[in-house]
Amino acid sequence: MRQSGHGPIGVFDSGVGGLTVLKALMEHLPHESTVYLGDTARVPYGTKSGEVVTRYSLKNAEFLLERGIKVLVVACNTASAAALPALEAALPVPVVGVIQPGARAALARTRGGGVGVIGTPGTVRSGAYQRELAAGDPRVRVKARACPLFVPLAEEGWTTGDVPLLTAREYLGEFARDGVDTLVLGCTHYPLLKGVIAEVVGPDVALVDSAEATAEAVVALLTRQGLLAPANGPAPSHAYYVTDVPERFTEVGARFLGRSIPTAEQVDLKF
Repeated sequence: MRQSGHGPIGVFDSGVGGLTVLKALMEHLPHESTVYLGDTARVPYGTKSGEVVTRYSLKNAEFLLERGIKVLVVACNTASAAALPALEAALPVPVVGVIQPGARAALARTRGGGVGVIGTPGTVRSGAYQRELAAGDPRVRVKARACPLFVPLAEEGWTTGDVPLLTAREYLGEFARDGVDTLVLGCTHYPLLKGVIAEVVGPDVALVDSAEATAEAVVALLTRQGLLAPANGPAPSHAYYVTDVPERFTEVGARFLGRSIPTAEQVDLKF
């Protein structure tokens, strides 16, 4: 395991959604360099089998390790659900997924009324959030629902107005009726729709952004292991790689990252 603050934070996702995690990391860790890989040639992961997602994840991790990363952040709920044990067993650096931090944050926020989880079909079907929440508090009531249309809405920039609002009402109306007091945004696209989600579930339901929770977990890990980049070190760099043509990634990704992406390099992972 790397024992210094040198080396970037490696982050991967199936596409642009993980840029919400990268955004949170940049805000919490402004001195750290990062390397982001979006596996845009094989997006989405949420409809694929766990075995396939694990194979893709290991290849993504191999690519990032070659770039000298000191920690790997799996900024994809589906990959975190399916591949985290395999990644932890295979990699010589610490691995942080998005599910455990999100679940722990939800347990800290709930007032006992139950926790809702929304995500891709693959994430919900895996039961990963449900297991993590139950492990943290066996008494917690969990209600999970897949919300697949939220992903294209976020990518197209349809985050306000009638279309996302009606979609959110269709997906989420039952959460308010069922007494859920905390809702985990279990997909990295969903923070872009936080406004309409909050409007539908109401002010009494706390929203947990797994991207923020994951960034906080990475800060704690790097601090604990003495891997933080020094504040007086070289200016941080941020590199972006994709497995398909980069034009749409840089255009759409800017909305997720909250800043422009100057360039992204297309790479072939040679499966």
